Amino acid sequence: MRYGAAVFATDYSVSPGRFAEMAEERGYESVFFPEHTHIPASRDTPYPGGADLPEQYWHTHDLFVALTAAAAATKHVKIGSGICLVTERDPIVTAKEVASVDVLSGGRFIFGVGAGWNLEELRNHGTDPSSRFRLMRERVEAMKAIWTDDEAEYHGKLVDFDPIWSWPKPVQRPHPPVIIGGMGPRVVERVMAYGDGWFPQPGRAPHEEFMKRLGELRRATDEAGRELPEMSAFGAKPDPAVIDEYAAAGVTRTVFWLPSVQEDELSGSFDKIAERIGEPLR
Repeated sequence: MRYGAAVFATDYSVSPGRFAEMAEERGYESVFFPEHTHIPASRDTPYPGGADLPEQYWHTHDLFVALTAAAAATKHVKIGSGICLVTERDPIVTAKEVASVDVLSGGRFIFGVGAGWNLEELRNHGTDPSSRFRLMRERVEAMKAIWTDDEAEYHGKLVDFDPIWSWPKPVQRPHPPVIIGGMGPRVVERVMAYGDGWFPQPGRAPHEEFMKRLGELRRATDEAGRELPEMSAFGAKPDPAVIDEYAAAGVTRTVFWLPSVQEDELSGSFDKIAERIGEPLR
């Protein structure tokens, strides 16, 4: 099992570069940052985590600025988006940002993507929530074309452009792994169609639902004659029994959430996770 650490990189907490350094010093394999461009001051969409939406959601640094800072501060730890809201981003610009971070990090980028849950936030970006999953697929497919083709073009229903030139190309070939977030009933279909892995949040749903989706993914890959894609349990509890169960099911990475706090307090949180999982990370 590989271990990752995730944090909302905010303007009031430890810097994303220092967070990545701390994780690397402790032997973590990867670090991840989430994304919200903003949070609407008034919204009807309920927070998936229940209760009130934590303020860290509207205090985050720009995702790719945080990723670049983390990459520049480290040498070995992988740098990932957990997740990038591609439904709120221009695909040509985002493709260049992904490729640039991958190049500048020496091929350490992991591209976690999602369609978003905050409907008012999506609408502020001109995205129709009812078509966001189709939009996510088309934007990912368009970015893959930009990363892999010297003259890239894409013609979909929601994304459409004639041949373009865009460099740099990613270090990882054909491109950084695209990890599909989500736990919904069609997530397996999305992973199979255009993903290189699955990024579920088992803490956001009953354990039985997570295991059900995992079983569906196993059956789908068996029927397609494909290997099981990489699975990363995002936001998992640092519980050895739970981690063992994930490992037995084929999960290869467990990502723990860390609080958005200053360095001294963050060190204590890292220590508590190490104590609970009862094994060295290296």
